[in-house]
Amino acid sequence: MIEEHAQQIAEQWLTDAAESAGQKDLKAHMGMISKRVNVQGVPGFDNIDYDTWYKQCEHQFENAMIKSIAYKGFNLLSAEDSQIMFTVFEAVVGTDGTLNEQIVEMSLEKENDKHWRLVQERVLIENDAMREHEVKGDSKQ
Repeated sequence: MIEEHAQQIAEQWLTDAAESAGQKDLKAHMGMISKRVNVQGVPGFDNIDYDTWYKQCEHQFENAMIKSIAYKGFNLLSAEDSQIMFTVFEAVVGTDGTLNEQIVEMSLEKENDKHWRLVQERVLIENDAMREHEVKGDSKQ
């Protein structure tokens, strides 16, 4: 797969994921997630599967807990005809004003029905570690 095409697919997936969450459209949002999904690196969880993700989204959407989700800093790691792996900076703003920032590694896979879905996500760096990194990177001596 051409890298540019892979990036377009992944960035469109990110846009659609953020929009479906912002619109609290549980069916559309979960339709982008593989039933085989595995999420690692979330504090307090060994890993998150589809059912856990569904319940979490259902709770967050019903209680209007998410104000917005934004992605930036896309970095393509690998691209094949049926799989795309990348890292991206994710910022989730809660309706209560909380900000959750993290760098995540995502793997999308084109499933049998030809839809691209998230099959794996790994939180690489979260909130405090990122802030510490930014402070160190921004310090002038």
